Amino acid sequence: MTSTLITNAEILNEGIRQQGDLLIRNGRIEQIGGQISAPADAKVVDAEGKLLIPGMIDDQVHFREPGLTQKGSMATESRAAVAGGITSFMEMPNVNPQTTNIDALEAKYRRAAEVSVANYSFYLGATNDNLEDIKALDPNAACGVKVFMGASTGNMLVDKEEILDGIFANAPTPIATHCEDTPTIAALEAAARAKYGEAVPMKLHGEIRSREACIKSTKMAIALARKHGSRLHVLHISTADELALFEAGKTLDSLGRANITAEACVHHLYFSDGDYDRLGAQIKCNPSIKTERDRTAILDAVRRDVIDIIATDHAPHTWEEKQGTYFKAPSGVPLVQHALLSLFEHYHNGDLSLDTIVQKTSHAVAERFNLKDRGYLREGYFADLALVDLNRPYAVTKENLLYKCQWSPFVGSTLRSTIAGTWVNGHHAYDGTTATTEVLGQRMMFNR
Repeated sequence: MTSTLITNAEILNEGIRQQGDLLIRNGRIEQIGGQISAPADAKVVDAEGKLLIPGMIDDQVHFREPGLTQKGSMATESRAAVAGGITSFMEMPNVNPQTTNIDALEAKYRRAAEVSVANYSFYLGATNDNLEDIKALDPNAACGVKVFMGASTGNMLVDKEEILDGIFANAPTPIATHCEDTPTIAALEAAARAKYGEAVPMKLHGEIRSREACIKSTKMAIALARKHGSRLHVLHISTADELALFEAGKTLDSLGRANITAEACVHHLYFSDGDYDRLGAQIKCNPSIKTERDRTAILDAVRRDVIDIIATDHAPHTWEEKQGTYFKAPSGVPLVQHALLSLFEHYHNGDLSLDTIVQKTSHAVAERFNLKDRGYLREGYFADLALVDLNRPYAVTKENLLYKCQWSPFVGSTLRSTIAGTWVNGHHAYDGTTATTEVLGQRMMFNR
């Protein structure tokens, strides 16, 4: 493997911004800063006028493999991810068969090693029936345990109190929760069906998957975590009301314990209920996109460090599926290719600093999940990098989408920044135009 020298970059890492060079050798960052002499074997990339940051680590994706590959696959969606500056992902268990035992977990690792362009890890999914599998989990074998405390897929809803108590008492990894109260949602769905039949307006999704359902479930998760001292990470916060349940400026211990962290997703920061009339089922997701008040409150919580991490919850469905009526159109949005670019829109608007974007998409993810040698631009760390041109607009068209589903709610939008390059383990995975199909990803390791 030849070395790569990135020159004249605006390097942003750990809140420090400096002009300089970065040398990659054997997949890792060998040297940072100042002017670095190019080794004889080096490929030189001139990054004049561009921002060099750690690649985004997306801790919440659904890449649909195994069993749902008509929607997406590890190969297609990881390629779209690197085109969006995402160098690593953590993938969810609601596939077919579900990832609810060690054999299924390891099968996904084997498949990723064959096809993934980006680095990878996988969650072990919780059910009402697999507490013993969770207890037996090697803490280094999975990024976390995923608990659907309000589920929309299969039998993965965990609603037995004694099982939830056992999971929070015994999980050897961080617990990532989807918090929505299913009985609350079911009652609202029944009321909507009684009023509208099958013709429920899509714009009512934010009221049906309601704030009350989110608040009730999030309170339960936090209470269980406090009872047992669990490492709880609450995914995709969608309401202003939930934010009061979390503290700002949390400090992790060396194993990421002793706190409760919260996450926002890019679509809850970008869209609001005013977009349903234009986009309909394209932005139908769970938890739902709610009001403009919720959107701006979550954005403010990111600034105040109440929200610790930003992720995507990338969840593709086919275009044909999304054309169904309210109860038939599935929830989920493809997002990895434009996630970082959508966050830079908040920078251009003056709402988020570049430091905050890097912290929430890279550094904080590495700390929360105890990742080994990733998430920072540090000498000796893996060279997982994103190069961003903040001054070059990017028009999203159907033709430049890399998702297998071939649609995005961003089609027709022009975003004010461009991903000019992505490196995965020192390999140039995306050059600003073309994403490689080469298998570059590695299984992520943990300091646990």
